[in-house]
Amino acid sequence: MTKGLHVTSEIGTLKKVCLHRPGEELLNLPPDELERLLFDDVPFLEVAQQEHDTFAQTLRDQGVEVLYLEELVAQVFDAVPEARDEFLDQYLQEAGIKGKLFVPAVREKLNSIKDNLEFVKKTMAGLTKSEVELPLTSSVTLDSMVNSESESDLIIDPMPNLYFTRDPFAVVGTGVNLNRMYSVTRNRETLYGKFIFKYHPDYKDVSLYYRRGSAFHTEGGDVLNINEKTLAVGISQRTQAAAIDVMAQNIFWNSDSKIERILAFDIPVSRAFMHLDTVFTQIDYDKFTIHPAIMGTLRVYDLTAGKNPGDVSIKVMEDSLEHILADATGQPAVKLIPCGGGDPIAAAREQWNDGSNTLCVSPGKICVYQRNTVTNDVLYKEGLELLVVPSAELSRGRGGPRCMSMPFWREDI
Repeated sequence: MTKGLHVTSEIGTLKKVCLHRPGEELLNLPPDELERLLFDDVPFLEVAQQEHDTFAQTLRDQGVEVLYLEELVAQVFDAVPEARDEFLDQYLQEAGIKGKLFVPAVREKLNSIKDNLEFVKKTMAGLTKSEVELPLTSSVTLDSMVNSESESDLIIDPMPNLYFTRDPFAVVGTGVNLNRMYSVTRNRETLYGKFIFKYHPDYKDVSLYYRRGSAFHTEGGDVLNINEKTLAVGISQRTQAAAIDVMAQNIFWNSDSKIERILAFDIPVSRAFMHLDTVFTQIDYDKFTIHPAIMGTLRVYDLTAGKNPGDVSIKVMEDSLEHILADATGQPAVKLIPCGGGDPIAAAREQWNDGSNTLCVSPGKICVYQRNTVTNDVLYKEGLELLVVPSAELSRGRGGPRCMSMPFWREDI
């Protein structure tokens, strides 16, 4: 089995991928707290798991080794037992526990779970008041009891977005961006990546190009590997331009990365365009899916290493998106295939269900959601081979096959 990371494109044959099977975190989604937890609806867990299992098996059938985030973290604690205590300390600091009285009780509850995999799953699922026994002692005052109460039954929020493994960290070449995410709700997810890349026997020696303690937020859905020397990053609601500056400095000057050029795409701030990979994704050597609403509207910046150490040179690219992508990919021309076939209503509907968010398994072979029938028909007519997966419940989280996967290893193109 290969160790380390190796991803130099979005289309090279996929050999190893990290997923997270939806778990009990979806059962701790109170309907009146959905917006705060970045969900639009409550998925039916049993069906979501069935759909996710089909997705994972579809990848295995293509020869892809499927790793699960929860299992990787458990393997860390199995291999390095003291890492579990370190993790728990930091987890409790970041958990946003509602009421100081609950902290010792929460620690005791989590420590009582001896199996490391079950422990990891529970930290992902969150905790409710009914799960924790709060000892009543003389030191507990009425005032402290009242202040520990809140409208929510949650002591620790769940992490329902975890099945979108694309975002907490992003593999770039042989290194990784360990992100500081846009919302507190999701930034806790990056703690799992921290411990994988710090302690896991197969991944502890990889380079970090970005760190979760950085001042600016960025997410993996905004990062597309074009080739060994070129990276595309979206400037979006969830990835700040300043974060790309830091990323560029680290990649160009403070690492062994082979990236020589970063293309920064300034995309509209919108729920429909939350990441670059909801706007366009590469599906073949010369083909991209794209949302028609942003065609011709993207401003693109070209970042390269400056003359002096630490400097980054930035220029605005005065060219069409097609020409920019053709130049970046080394193709004579590229074809942009519009989500929904260009029909405004179909495009809006299927963009909502991530019609542009495809996972390329090998050049011209892509994993797509079943429900995006108009877009899928267009892709078939363009000669693409589609691996179609069910999506009635998974799509409620607003993420497609690419969002649900973080490649760890691809063959070079």
